Amino acid sequence: MAVERTVLDGLPVVRSWQEDFYRHLHQHPELSHQEHETAAAVAERLRGDGFEVHDGLAGTGVVGILRNGDGPTVLMRADMDALPVREATGLPYASEVTATDSQGDEVPVAHACGHDIHVTCLLGAASLLAHAREAWNGTVVALFQPAEETGDGARGMVEDGLAGLVGTPDVALAQHVVPAPAGSVGTRNGPLFSAADSMRVTVHGRGGHGSMPHVTVDPVVLAAMIVVRLQTVVSRRIPPSETAVLTVGSIQAGTKSNIIPDRAVIELNLRTYTEHTRTQMLEAVERIVTAECRASECPKDPEFELFDRFPLTSNDDGPTTRVAAAFGRFFGERAESIGPQTASEDFSDIPTALGVPYTYWVIGGIDPDTYQRAVDSDRVAQDVPANHSPHFAPVIQPTCDTGTQAMVVAALEWLAP
Repeated sequence: MAVERTVLDGLPVVRSWQEDFYRHLHQHPELSHQEHETAAAVAERLRGDGFEVHDGLAGTGVVGILRNGDGPTVLMRADMDALPVREATGLPYASEVTATDSQGDEVPVAHACGHDIHVTCLLGAASLLAHAREAWNGTVVALFQPAEETGDGARGMVEDGLAGLVGTPDVALAQHVVPAPAGSVGTRNGPLFSAADSMRVTVHGRGGHGSMPHVTVDPVVLAAMIVVRLQTVVSRRIPPSETAVLTVGSIQAGTKSNIIPDRAVIELNLRTYTEHTRTQMLEAVERIVTAECRASECPKDPEFELFDRFPLTSNDDGPTTRVAAAFGRFFGERAESIGPQTASEDFSDIPTALGVPYTYWVIGGIDPDTYQRAVDSDRVAQDVPANHSPHFAPVIQPTCDTGTQAMVVAALEWLAP
C-alpha cells in the first residue's frame, strides 16, 4: 500500500487535465480505423511524460514504452474507437459529430461504449507511473488500440509487428466501463466476455408480382420461417447449464408492397463461452437455413458470410487472483466478483499472440444514487443505460479516478519492488 500511495499521490495533478481531456474525447469521437485525432492526442501526452512512442500500428494504434530499470514488463491496453450512434445524453459536451463509415454512408458518431474513459484512465495511470519512477522497477507498455468495435484492431496491431516492439510482457491488463455504480470494480477468473460471431445469410427466391405468389418462391416468408426456427437453437440444442445467445438483428428484403423480391438477407449474432458450443451453434444455423431453403424449393443454395468475429475473453487464474486481492486491499467493499458478461472484446488477441497471461476487469460508470434508485424500484434494465445506448455516458467522477487507480494498483502488483 505504501508504494501505491506514493504513485497515487499525484492523482490530483493528473485529475487537473484528465477531466478536460475526457470531455474533449467524448465530444470528438472517431469511428473504427479513423481514430487519427485521438491517436495524435494520445501520442503527444505520452511523449510529454517521457514515453518512447510508436504510432501508426494497424493504421492508428499507439504504443508507449517506458523503461525504468530491470524488472517485469506490464502491458496495459485501452481501446479508442467510437460507434455509429447519435448521442442523446443531453450533456453539454455531447457529441454532434458525423463521419463517413466504411460503406460510404454518413453516420452520427458517439462514444456510446465508454472507450473515451478507457483512454483517459490509461493515460492517467501512465502519467502517474512516469512521475513516480522511484517507486517501481521494470517496463510499462501503454497500448492504445484502434477498431475494437469491428473486432480486428487487436489482430491488426499484432500483424503490424507489435511483438517486435514489446517482446513478451509478463502480464497484460485491460478494463471496461459498464453500467454499474461508479467507483466499483469487478473481477472474474475464467470466462468473462463471450466469443461473438456475426453471420450474414442470403437466401434466394424467385421474384414476381404480389398478385401471383404461386409462381414465385417468396424469400420474405422463407426468412420469417428461418427467424422463428432459429429461436430453437439455444432453447432446444444447447444444454440449460450452458450460456449462449442468438439474436437476429436485421432482415432486408424487397422494395415495394406488391413485388415479391428474389432474395432476402438476414444478419444474426451468436455469443458463446466454449469452442464446442460455438461450433455447435454455427452448424445448427447453417443446417436450419439450408433445410428451410430446400423446403421452399429455392432456385439457389443459401450463402453464409461470417464477419465481426470476437475471441473469448477468459481471464488467467494467476494474474486475476493477484489483481483481485490487490483491488480488495485498495478498494475494500467496492471490489467484488462478477459473473460472465455476454458482451465481447478482441483484447485477448494481443496476449494470446504474445503468449502472455492476462486479466481483464470492469469498472462502474453510473452515478451511484441513480443506480441505487433503479435497484430499489426494480428498474435497472429500464432506467440505467447500457453500453451502446445513445443515452450511455459514464459520470466523469468517480469513474476516472477509479479506472486510473485500478490500472496503477494492478500494474504495481508486478512493478513494485
